[in-house]
Amino acid sequence: MFITDNCEDIVPDYLSFVKGIIDSEDLPLNISRETLQQNKIMKVIKKNIMKKCLELFQKIAEDSDKFNTFYEQFSKSIKLGVHEDSVNRAKLSSFLRYESSKSDGILTSFDDYIERMKEGQKGIYYITGESKKSIINSPFLEKLKKNDIEVLFMVEPLDEYVTQQLKDYNNHKLICITKEKLELDENDKESLETLKTSYEKVCTFMKDVLGDEIEKVVVSNRLDNSPCVLVTSEYGMTANMQRIMKAQALGSRDSGYMTMMNKKTLEINPYNKMIMRIKEKLESDESGADSKMLKDLVHLIYDVTLQASGFTLEDPSTFSKRILKVINIGLGVDDEEEDDCDEKVNNLESNSNETMEEVD
Repeated sequence: MFITDNCEDIVPDYLSFVKGIIDSEDLPLNISRETLQQNKIMKVIKKNIMKKCLELFQKIAEDSDKFNTFYEQFSKSIKLGVHEDSVNRAKLSSFLRYESSKSDGILTSFDDYIERMKEGQKGIYYITGESKKSIINSPFLEKLKKNDIEVLFMVEPLDEYVTQQLKDYNNHKLICITKEKLELDENDKESLETLKTSYEKVCTFMKDVLGDEIEKVVVSNRLDNSPCVLVTSEYGMTANMQRIMKAQALGSRDSGYMTMMNKKTLEINPYNKMIMRIKEKLESDESGADSKMLKDLVHLIYDVTLQASGFTLEDPSTFSKRILKVINIGLGVDDEEEDDCDEKVNNLESNSNETMEEVD
């Protein structure tokens, strides 16, 4: 008797790679097909299949070489399961593997990460990005590396969806280091408050210059060398997720939801010489706030920070012009000289056209 060829209720989509035969003597075949399809025995079968699959994955995980081969082939299926299956999410998340800032290219599990956690560490730190190469030297990692804190590298689009559902693992919170309200040094809170007061004028000036491109400018405690970094709101989208959303064919860039979720905060490093120099100029020269060069410098710093933080430039041509202006300054070429060159070229072209007309 043919019953059904649709087994979606028995095996979820993310386990579609699993093949096998189910032998059961408990199915009541002497009743109608409609009743059989809703029979409680089917629910028991589904539960047992999930149990067997998880046991099989656990057995494979005991051999690291075998599991690496398995994970290479089916990691996307496991991540999809973490995203979709709330019942088995905790068990499936134990099979997730990521490279980290301390793993030297070897995949590590959440359990291994927790064993290496420093005393007093607040949670499991991670960073998302397009590739390992694009995030390994990210400014977000500077202070964490200095404090010897391990960070997981999540570089697949599915990882963004995994972290939306997986908020913690074994009572350890997952913390994205590219979002605001990242607390690292408890001892620096008093000095940070003092710095906030000292750099208030700088923050106000940079916010006025950048306008609606950012929500606010604040003094940061997450940076070590870089002058600035752009962070997203605690419950908003990461820069990587915004890139993924923009790449979707049917995605809308102008929706109110996207605008709300894409709010960016510029965090400045008060110990960076560039930021300190801007502060000195604003304090020593009252006209510095109106200086076109200083405003251009702020825009240039913002554009560089935008890319370093994983965002994309909205206006590459303007950024190129600012870079060329800096190059001219470095070479000692004045804007007036450049304009003279352009005028000479235009005159040369004009004379050439007149000569051609005379020949004609």
